[in-house]
Amino acid sequence: MKEEIYKIHKKQFGKEPKLLVCAPGRFHLLGEHSWFCKDKTLSMAVNLPVYVAVSLREDSFAHFYFSQIDEYKKSSLNTLRVKKEDRWANSLKAIIYGFTSGGFEVKGMDFTIYTDILPSAGFGITTAIKVGAAFAIRQALKIPCSDAQLLQVIERGNKLFLHQYNYIADNYAALFAKPGNLILTDHATGQYDFIPFDFKDKKVLLTDAKVPRISIWDEETVREPQNVLLLGELKERKNTIYGGWHYENNPTEINEVLGVVSEDIQHKLRYVINEHQLILDCRDAILKGDFGAFGRYINQSHENMRDLYDISCPEIDWILKRVNEMEPKLEDIRNPVTCGRITGKGFGRACYSIVRKEDVPVYYEKLAEYERIFGFTPETFEVKPAKGVHVVR
Repeated sequence: MKEEIYKIHKKQFGKEPKLLVCAPGRFHLLGEHSWFCKDKTLSMAVNLPVYVAVSLREDSFAHFYFSQIDEYKKSSLNTLRVKKEDRWANSLKAIIYGFTSGGFEVKGMDFTIYTDILPSAGFGITTAIKVGAAFAIRQALKIPCSDAQLLQVIERGNKLFLHQYNYIADNYAALFAKPGNLILTDHATGQYDFIPFDFKDKKVLLTDAKVPRISIWDEETVREPQNVLLLGELKERKNTIYGGWHYENNPTEINEVLGVVSEDIQHKLRYVINEHQLILDCRDAILKGDFGAFGRYINQSHENMRDLYDISCPEIDWILKRVNEMEPKLEDIRNPVTCGRITGKGFGRACYSIVRKEDVPVYYEKLAEYERIFGFTPETFEVKPAKGVHVVR
């Protein structure tokens, strides 16, 4: 792989790269839709690598090449701006902007992006491109920039250049992840922890269901300040709980606080409340090695995503129902041996399933049935917790 990328870069730019960086893809197990309330997100960086090769230029231009789609772009470092037609290359320009707007000097460079998973899949590939580029620029130009400053570079690129949200859970997973571990981001403190993930008899299957994303409601309606304030009223400090707080669990109190908003918004805010508790419960179950409890909480999270947050779709619900049917004792599902949930931006497209090793062939048989029923050809990856961004060569 390394030699192939070197050859591609040399063919495109006439020189070998100065260095090659690898950044992982990722998915969120829980909490990707509740971060705006300063809640928590549980993530897994996975072995779906994005490679960023960099060489230096003598001028003040940046040249970009995406190998898999055979597409080439370029931009002057002095006139960086978002262009609709530049799509993926805008992410690289954003990182350069993140450096220069922070007072760091950046020189002309050539970039080659190599990944077998395209950004549209929703497995953290765009974030991996950004983090890989930021790490590669810092290393190639020997910029005196700490990890904390590198996070600020990425944040400036996202917020000020792309005018997008800066999801720190995405950045932490790509930057800091350790093999064999999940990463738990606390959005209230800006800190993260590693959670060892070691269920040896299981396989993690990440599936792109290929369902077109069709937003049926605007997620911004939940993130409005008045809703965040309502949830803030229900937060309760408790030092014995991980993170130092949890949501009020008194139904009467919850009903009284949430009674001022529409029933639809109430459902979505209840989802946020439930999701935070499920993250705390999942953490405890993983640390105890209790897959039955962990699987139960994951399945509950998907039910909440479907019924309260209204972000799933029939195709993904069908896949996860087949996963649940792999249980050897369907009459006793309090301690499941399998679990799964929609992941990513929602409104379709991706899900993850955690199944016993012996059930993997059955899972693929069900996907063949899925294709016959729905007409979409899914793509599945067997993944495991991977290392954060690093220099390959």
